[in-house]
Amino acid sequence: MYFLNDELVFPPVDSANIEGLLAVGGDLSPERLLLAYQSGIFPWFDNDSIILWWSPDPRMILYPDHIKISKSMKKINRNNQFRLTRNTCFKEVLEYCSSVPRDGQDGTWITDEMKNAYIALHERGIAKSYEVWEGDILVGGLYGIDLGDVFCGESMFSLTSNASKFAFIKLAEELQAKDYKVIDCQLHTNHLESMGAQEIPRKEFMKFLN
Repeated sequence: MYFLNDELVFPPVDSANIEGLLAVGGDLSPERLLLAYQSGIFPWFDNDSIILWWSPDPRMILYPDHIKISKSMKKINRNNQFRLTRNTCFKEVLEYCSSVPRDGQDGTWITDEMKNAYIALHERGIAKSYEVWEGDILVGGLYGIDLGDVFCGESMFSLTSNASKFAFIKLAEELQAKDYKVIDCQLHTNHLESMGAQEIPRKEFMKFLN
């Protein structure tokens, strides 16, 4: 196990254990966080843990042009049920992502320390949010790290059915138009797989970053 210190460096990702845990410790400074994402690494821990850094193999990703849009979502698009904005209320999206319960999850990994870190990255134009509105009410959204041609998705939330799906579809469509390589989804979920995401070897994912 690699223990980080004040030096701004990470070990090679292929030294992660079978679960994908690569290193522990360090801090959540904007500089370290950005280096982590650029290196195929992300933080994931809870309030009772020291900082844990991960680089799983395989890696869950979505090629933007592989997004699957169901008939029901196409109908929602036609009916203009939702309205999309970008980067208008990043802190609110972050707060909802940390507080809205999810099936099969107990608690949140978005600690106060992590919130402050991502807000700092947002202020530098690196962390971005997509917000979904029903009328004037915020009902869903997502946020992640924008590396220029790879978008690292961090979390999403829904207060009403299909709101986060809408945000994810719009993200994929916009990144496809901008020729982004992939959306990093980090870990497998059935929900992401149903929308077109797939697992690829970590070494293949690293090629997109390099």
